[in-house]
Amino acid sequence: MADPLRFRDDEPHEEPAVTLDAFLGQTNATAVRLESDEDARKLLPHLGQLALIEIAFPKFRDGRGYSAGRILREAGYTGELRAQGDVLVDQIPLMRRCGFDSFAPEAAIDEAVLARSLARYDHAYQRAADDTRPIWALRHG
Repeated sequence: MADPLRFRDDEPHEEPAVTLDAFLGQTNATAVRLESDEDARKLLPHLGQLALIEIAFPKFRDGRGYSAGRILREAGYTGELRAQGDVLVDQIPLMRRCGFDSFAPEAAIDEAVLARSLARYDHAYQRAADDTRPIWALRHG
C-alpha cells in the first residue's frame, strides 16, 4: 500500500537525517534536518548531494518551515522535502504548494480527511513553489 503522506514515486530515503551543523562539518551525508530557526540557504551549495531534507515544525503555528521549503525548491532542490512535527491535516495542501512532498506528523492523520483536504480547492490565488497557475493567470492569460 502506498504511503498517503508521501507524494513521490521514488523509494523513501531511509538514511537518518543529520543536523545542519553535523552536515556542514562532513561531506558524505545525504539527509539533513533543519530546525525551524535554521537558515535553509546554508544548504544551497549542497543541494545536489541531498536526497532528503527534513524540516521541523515544532508547533503548528510556526510558519518558518514554509519559507524554508519554498527557498529550497526555488533554488532547484528536487529531492524529498519532508515536513516533520506538529503538522496538521489542513496544513498539508499549503505545505505541498511550498514544495513539501512527504510528511511525518506527530499525530495520526485520517486518510479520508486528508483526501478531502487535498481536493478542497480547485484553484490557487497566488504563486508558490509548485507549478499551479494562479486563478488570475488562468483568467487573464
